[in-house]
Amino acid sequence: MDSALASAAAIADQRQKIEQYRHILASVLSSSPPDIAQAKRFLNHMVSDEVPLVVSRQLLQTFAQELGKLEPDSQKEVAHYALTQIQPRVVSFEEQVVVIREKLAELYESEQQWSRAAQMLSGIDLDSGIRMLDDTNKLSKCVQIARLYLEDDDAVNAEAFINKASFLVTNSNQEVLNLQYRVCYARILDLKRKFLEAALRYYGISQIEQRQIGDEEIDENALEQALSAAITCTILAGAGPQRSRVLATLYKDERCSKLKIYPILQKVFLERILRKPEIEAFAEELKPHQKALLPDKSTVLDRAMIEHNLLAASKLYTNISFDELGTLLGIDPRKAEKIASRMICEDRMRGSIDQVEAVIHFEDDTEGLQQWDQQIAGLCQALNDILDSMSSKGIAIPV
Repeated sequence: MDSALASAAAIADQRQKIEQYRHILASVLSSSPPDIAQAKRFLNHMVSDEVPLVVSRQLLQTFAQELGKLEPDSQKEVAHYALTQIQPRVVSFEEQVVVIREKLAELYESEQQWSRAAQMLSGIDLDSGIRMLDDTNKLSKCVQIARLYLEDDDAVNAEAFINKASFLVTNSNQEVLNLQYRVCYARILDLKRKFLEAALRYYGISQIEQRQIGDEEIDENALEQALSAAITCTILAGAGPQRSRVLATLYKDERCSKLKIYPILQKVFLERILRKPEIEAFAEELKPHQKALLPDKSTVLDRAMIEHNLLAASKLYTNISFDELGTLLGIDPRKAEKIASRMICEDRMRGSIDQVEAVIHFEDDTEGLQQWDQQIAGLCQALNDILDSMSSKGIAIPV
């Protein structure tokens, strides 16, 4: 190998030099079993000062494209070695590094090593001054990396690339990419337990009317999954007025009645207390992060169900002692008091706490609703009086 490389380096004619190197490379890649040592020697020679840059670029480009001929383990070893050797002169071989990284990412993806694949792609410099990429290519790469990280439920790294994509997606007319961005963003919010925001994103995706976006066909099952995810996230969100509004929107959507999750949506919307068997059945449909442990040793699901049942109890009782509330919620009375006080402080539930008597007093929202209804009725009556006055004066009323 060393003598063959030396003789090729001694050739004066550039075209003949390239052909000789191609012949050496072909013999290295076609050997069976693959000779890793020979491949590494070839790489060392290519990045050395003995080979003109114009020649080494062409040969390394061919080398990168032909990497797929090697066995997976050999391909990984040689590719990682190539990246290490090229690193000191990476500015001179950016195109070749991109091809090697993309080949490695494809290999890791085929092995379902999602984070390793994402790490390979994230090493590509999208803002290089040498390789001028348009915004569509940058957006595509950012979304692809985010999707790979999300396969391993890595919301932190996925969010970093979705944030980069957010600056590009506003001017994008690539509908498929835009949809993939929306899905990634919803999943990140879900993983970060921002359930109400995630629910709104999922619901927006479920309302897509087009069934063909670019080359991608939108499956009805995918839209149903997005709708189910919206319901799940809404149920897991902190109980309060905002959650109630989203629940009302979902409950009125006719599509929800056909879903398996509809019975629990109905109970949550109607503010009925959920019993243990119902909660356990709902838990079976949840993803691991939606059942994760919180610092107080309860789970995300436990917190959501306790808050919901507490809000439901506020509609049934005028007041209730801490002990009775703890029994109703299936938790320690002191914990029940703490949760209730937090919900009252955050304006998610109306009421007051008498710590001397150890009683929670709930306030009814009906008085506020009645006042709202009276204001609407007064406005309608005032408008009707104006129209009657216009009619009596012979003024034409536009319809």
